[in-house]
Amino acid sequence: MKRETLFLKLAVFLMALPVLALCIFAIPPIAFGSADYYPEAEFLKYPVLIGLYLTALAFFMALYQAFRLLGYIDRNIAFSDLSVKALKNIKNCAISITGIYVLFLPLIYIVADRDDAPGLILVGMAIIFGALVIAFFAAVLQRLLKNAIDIKSENDLTV
Repeated sequence: MKRETLFLKLAVFLMALPVLALCIFAIPPIAFGSADYYPEAEFLKYPVLIGLYLTALAFFMALYQAFRLLGYIDRNIAFSDLSVKALKNIKNCAISITGIYVLFLPLIYIVADRDDAPGLILVGMAIIFGALVIAFFAAVLQRLLKNAIDIKSENDLTV
């Protein structure tokens, strides 16, 4: 493992730990506690649970693809179709997180309205915006990498 990517791999691993802890210890009490707090909102328990776990799954898939991309950089195959595919998967994961939160924003509105906490809607919008920024950034990197691979292959054929 090269020193250049060791810090980035450690950062990817450390990003996964708090989300994993939230998935194990915080999400079930939040989902089931909200149903106990609002008995008339029993129907919110499972959609919230499913939405949060789907978001976590997409997040972990994106982190895995980032880890693979760093491995390609270590093996000096950063300019390959494997890297383009990893960036495409990261982009798709970010788009799916955006889609999940767009679909569940009305549920967030219901909870925020009952708790009189308009900040929850802003948190949901910030997650949507952050995931969109990551998706656009991955799409731009994917396009640049694909163009660089095409130029490299043309130059290899010319020599």
